[in-house]
Amino acid sequence: MAAENRSAARLAAVQALYQMELGGKGLAEILAEFETWWIGQEVDGEQYKPAEIAFFRSIVSGVVENQVQIDRAVDKTLTEGWPLRRIEALMRAILRAGAFELLRRADIPARVAIKEYVDVAGAFFARDEAGMINAVLDALARKSRAEEFSA
Repeated sequence: MAAENRSAARLAAVQALYQMELGGKGLAEILAEFETWWIGQEVDGEQYKPAEIAFFRSIVSGVVENQVQIDRAVDKTLTEGWPLRRIEALMRAILRAGAFELLRRADIPARVAIKEYVDVAGAFFARDEAGMINAVLDALARKSRAEEFSA
């Protein structure tokens, strides 16, 4: 159950980051909106799963607070000529959330974070895009957490 709530928190965080970028909403506003109207609620006939609120907040606020470092790290990992700003907004939100966990949440195993965000990508995109998310986050993890992959 805890793992399911964390997965739901990741999905909600990606959606919140996406909405922040497109709608220009601030951090406090987007957290309040998601916690009140989305997480664990029924929206347009679709039931949103309960999520671990503290984890959701950690991801969204962590991405906002560390966005310059996260964007630089992702830019360095992307194929040359494809800076993060050229990538579709929802994919950018997934990469930022995944990179936040890899760079700032050492308590979460890198492989777990990568798999979770590949699953989030799979909910919105075809296999190629999910594969790209996997490749970028895997490369970033191997740079930032080499010790987890050396065994």
